[in-house]
Amino acid sequence: MSVYDQTWGRVFAAGYDWFLAATEDAGLRDIRAGLVAQARGRTVEIGAGTGLNLDHYTDDVTELTLTEPFAPMAKQLRARLKDSGRQATVIEAPAEKLPFGDDEFDSAVCTLVLCTVDDQQASLAEFGRVLRPGGHLYFSEHVRSSGEGVARWQDRLHRPWRLFGHGCNCNRDTRVAIESAGFKITELTEGELPKSPPIVRPLITGVAELPVA
Repeated sequence: MSVYDQTWGRVFAAGYDWFLAATEDAGLRDIRAGLVAQARGRTVEIGAGTGLNLDHYTDDVTELTLTEPFAPMAKQLRARLKDSGRQATVIEAPAEKLPFGDDEFDSAVCTLVLCTVDDQQASLAEFGRVLRPGGHLYFSEHVRSSGEGVARWQDRLHRPWRLFGHGCNCNRDTRVAIESAGFKITELTEGELPKSPPIVRPLITGVAELPVA
């Protein structure tokens, strides 16, 4: 990681909640709540960031594990977890290399994560590995636009946005990636990330099941 990435990464982490505040207030918080409340049993949230999903887990989650690869984010996550009074374990680990056994979780949660992971397919393969057969992935991700005009702008602005967004890729076709990883999408809502730039506005939220072999 370059000096720029390290420096901007620390600034990005420190300001993350502030950057997202208007988007959260305009509807993202409600999207999170409706999605995360569906998690059941042993649950892992991948790329938990500063912990914006914490308040939305219900008592149907019997054990909660939170992973976050970026140390400045993980520090804020631990602080929010302590203040929440919720029992959970925080582990610093990348999505491409989760330190868990096979078939360990009933539910996996990721929100605004698959845009940023270094290797999307490797990450989704790991999600499938640690989920039990029949387990569920709950996701909400901004994606490549289905409109040709916006998609072209996503490609043009991909590099500067990636620098600004600390690794965020604005033009990934995440729905196709989820299905290509062997998941069956059972629920899908197409919408918009509220109060956000057009290149990151297209949003998909849904549930994907890991088929029983």
